[in-house]
Amino acid sequence: MSEMQNHPLAVFLLSLAVLWCSTWIGATWLRRQRVMQADEREDFGVVLAATLTLLGLIIGFSFAMAISRYDQRKNLEEGEANAIGTAYVRADLLPAADAAKLRSLLKNYVDQRLLFYITDDAKTIAEIDARTVQLHKELWASVRAPAAAQPTPVVALVVSGVNDVLNSQGYVQAAWWNRIPLAAWLMMAAISISCCVLVGYVLRSAKAQAVLHLVLPLVVSMSFFLIADIDSPRGGVIRVNPQNLAALAESLTNP
Repeated sequence: MSEMQNHPLAVFLLSLAVLWCSTWIGATWLRRQRVMQADEREDFGVVLAATLTLLGLIIGFSFAMAISRYDQRKNLEEGEANAIGTAYVRADLLPAADAAKLRSLLKNYVDQRLLFYITDDAKTIAEIDARTVQLHKELWASVRAPAAAQPTPVVALVVSGVNDVLNSQGYVQAAWWNRIPLAAWLMMAAISISCCVLVGYVLRSAKAQAVLHLVLPLVVSMSFFLIADIDSPRGGVIRVNPQNLAALAESLTNP
């Protein structure tokens, strides 16, 4: 299930199939087991309404969780671009040779961060992560020597700027790992299956069954698709566009 969260279309198709089957089970097998009496229908309607309400609340909360995580990834992308830009400007406080080295490393680092946001291939992502780790070491080494040679408040500003660059990448990675918990998905699945079974059981006419057998599973599956799409940093259609990093890369290339 955790791997399927990265494929919103698979979530949609699987949930649609499972929920449609659940509605069909309620309308056929469950109805054959026990026919609902007329005096029971009102009480059953209360249970069905409460169950559907609970499903709506769970879907709403999950959607809010996905949106908050998406907004967090956007804000951290902006913060990362600002941190890199600040470090690039502060490089002028170093001696000329050290400043040139730091600026060159930061330009390469921006390119790697852009690739991190737009790449889907797992092998390429692993290579980007390895290169990012190496650049972290090189960035820190580029300011460690000047700081040791001239431990002044001015040089400390440069060290602090590079430290913010390294920290911002960690914050971004943590945000990309922060997904909707599997328990929440399982709860939504269990409640939605229960709702579809109950809806199938309460349907009276064949015409109503033909419509609602599809409508409720389709609506719920579309909700699951949207939640999974927003919650997936790489697998969804709705992604964080690294426009701040792209603008920074362009400004560093054409100062």
